[in-house]
Amino acid sequence: MGKKATAKKRAAKPSPRKKAAGKRWGEAEVVEAFTRFRKANPHPKGELESVNHFTLLVAVVLSAQATDAGVNKATRALFQVADTPEKMVALGEEKLRDYIKTIGLYKGKAKNVIALSKMLIEKHNAQVPKTREELQALPGAGRKTANVVLNIAFGEPTMAVDTHVFRVSNRTGLAPGKNPLEVELELMRVIPDRFMTHAHHWLILHGRYTCLARNPKCPACIISDLCLWPEKTL
Repeated sequence: MGKKATAKKRAAKPSPRKKAAGKRWGEAEVVEAFTRFRKANPHPKGELESVNHFTLLVAVVLSAQATDAGVNKATRALFQVADTPEKMVALGEEKLRDYIKTIGLYKGKAKNVIALSKMLIEKHNAQVPKTREELQALPGAGRKTANVVLNIAFGEPTMAVDTHVFRVSNRTGLAPGKNPLEVELELMRVIPDRFMTHAHHWLILHGRYTCLARNPKCPACIISDLCLWPEKTL
């Protein structure tokens, strides 16, 4: 192998989704990790801004393939004029686009938000439903959206698996899985009930600010000694 090829091999970065060498945590490690998360941040909150259950639902729908910061920047002005399904329908799809045009896929999202607002009015008395089935039936609202709304709005012990939760679960050995649903079900199985209300917030925040996709901050990680990832940063 030539010098250039060797240099490239040494410089290659590890895959951000590489699992913890096929290993997984036991019950003691899971309890210890979430005990530390709770001690460090007893009352974690989602970072999407909202003023009621309806605006929370809209914000989560808009956040697909977008950052929370980007969504918040767009919705601050939007929610001042349209914080109910009726006001959103009155605003209309074209004007809604103007508010959210900085968000990725904004045209399709605007269409979904208007459609879900109409469905809330027609089928749910303009209220956000409290069941997973009803939430997932709304335009633009999948399983992850339903889990977030059920957890934040109604205090249900659900687990929303986004890219951060998926990465942390696989990388550390907490709950390895091939897809978000597998990881969700495994997290629901291994995390004790007493931690479940806040568990998805702790994992999202950990993935967003510490267990980054590239160049994770392993030296500052409060669960580094428990983590089974073989390629921790120094």
